[in-house]
Amino acid sequence: MRNKTLIAILVASSLLAGCAMWWERGNHAQRGMVVDYLYPKNQQPELTPTLPELRLPLRVGIAFAPGDRHADLPEVERDRLLRRVKDAFTNRPYISAIEVIPTAYLRPRGGFENLEQAARMFNVDVVTLISYDQVQFSDSNRLSLLYWTIVGAYVINGSQYDVSTLVDATVFDVKSRNMLFRAPGTSQIKGSSALVKLSEASREARTEGYRQAIDEMIPRLDAQLEAFRTRVKEEKVAKIVHKPGYSGSGGSMDLAALGLFGLAATVAVARRRRAG
Repeated sequence: MRNKTLIAILVASSLLAGCAMWWERGNHAQRGMVVDYLYPKNQQPELTPTLPELRLPLRVGIAFAPGDRHADLPEVERDRLLRRVKDAFTNRPYISAIEVIPTAYLRPRGGFENLEQAARMFNVDVVTLISYDQVQFSDSNRLSLLYWTIVGAYVINGSQYDVSTLVDATVFDVKSRNMLFRAPGTSQIKGSSALVKLSEASREARTEGYRQAIDEMIPRLDAQLEAFRTRVKEEKVAKIVHKPGYSGSGGSMDLAALGLFGLAATVAVARRRRAG
């Protein structure tokens, strides 16, 4: 009887230890890259020297690059984050509309042909594509692991997690297929949670990671727009024209107005952070 009891204890301990080791290490990844979308199968970019023509006021589309369907950022969260960017850049005299393009209209590895189809459907001139790359690493807390293995179900194992997020906004003139400018944003979140709440806590951390990365990206996007304005003026990297009915006072004045983009968006981010 004693031998059977001892064997039962050892088996139970092994199962607990095995379960603990299963939780000991893991990761969760989400990824959608502009390069993979626009240049599928390692296709090389066509370096055709074409001068983009920006017709003011611009109609701008904004979308996340499509990623792998089995590990993707949920559409409802995509929409929420894209509108976060849209709100920072709305009501500008040189932008007539900002359209949020759902990922359903972008085909994985669809290339510029697919981007042009989406641009025609939403009637936009310029598209901002946002790459994202997020990885969450999880490790069980060693002290809790030892205590839980000994006591069993009376103590809940703890877990530590580390969420790293990168977003990168790349602005393309659809007609010429030229990249105008780009800006990144990153975030790093560390935390810990009881094992039974790990899924919920880590999901909230991943969502917050995107929010922080987007908020960091917005001012950098502003700065890159200002740098692009200077390049248009000094290096003639784009041609500015007016659409019929647009009452702009000239190309240089319009570009000067674009310089307000950075200040206004930075203020919008600061207000949102105070409200949050």
